[in-house]
Amino acid sequence: MDHQPNSEVAPESRILNEQILVLVFGHVNWDLQTLCATARVSRKFRAVAKRTLWPALCSYRAPRMVGALSHGLPGSRIGGGWHALAKLMLFCCGCQPTSNLKLTDPVLGHLVKESRFSKTSGLSFLTKRCRGDLLYVSDPCEHLMGEGRDDLGVYRGVFRGFMRSKTRAYLIGKQVQLDERVRCPYCGARVWSMSSAKLVPKSAARRLGTHNGGLEYFVCINGHLHGACWLVPLTSDEDNLLDDDDDNDDDDGFDDDGINGVDHYHHHHTCNGGQQNGGLSIPNHEKYSFN
Repeated sequence: MDHQPNSEVAPESRILNEQILVLVFGHVNWDLQTLCATARVSRKFRAVAKRTLWPALCSYRAPRMVGALSHGLPGSRIGGGWHALAKLMLFCCGCQPTSNLKLTDPVLGHLVKESRFSKTSGLSFLTKRCRGDLLYVSDPCEHLMGEGRDDLGVYRGVFRGFMRSKTRAYLIGKQVQLDERVRCPYCGARVWSMSSAKLVPKSAARRLGTHNGGLEYFVCINGHLHGACWLVPLTSDEDNLLDDDDDNDDDDGFDDDGINGVDHYHHHHTCNGGQQNGGLSIPNHEKYSFN
């Protein structure tokens, strides 16, 4: 019998049913290297990854945060794309020298094995005029800077519905200029310097455990936040005070084991230029493509 190709069959069905792919990746615990390799196979697989696999990975890693960002609606669009959100969850972007943070050398980005994002931490990054926005911010990833120097904390975050946020409305209303040199490390979009916009509240420094003026962060037009700060070592008394505040936190933690961490940063999540430290395995991020 002469079998003719069925022209009515959808192109995606010639690859695999997308839900079968979801089940396969769920079986391998959404292994990032496997997903990235699959997305590079062909243009069609890349489209399937953007449409189905990246959203499923994000939901697997942080279901409550993703539910809040997407209003709990399946198929919702995310600013910058789901692949950018996946990268934000799994990649510490490092830090380049800026006017507020003087660095001898750039701090390289790297993949992280576990992170924790908190909307309570995000609230500390919003001025009173911008309260009402929903912002998730990660605990800082600590980078060792050498003898006699404070360590550098690199953090990242994401707004819900940034196009309709009070933060964006204020930036637009005050005609704050987009930074000419910095781009978002997660979606490539242009960014505002929140220091230049005078939108860095003192509560952000307290939350991070740094001095006022010892931090800087940027927000891109898609609502991704990235920044860095000098981490001041805590005394035991200060550490206990922070522990007392943890009872009032409302967060969404995620890591590869599904175990939440503490809300305030206690200099326990340590990495240094992509090396293996503190039992945290950091793979080479150059092997991964989030597009």
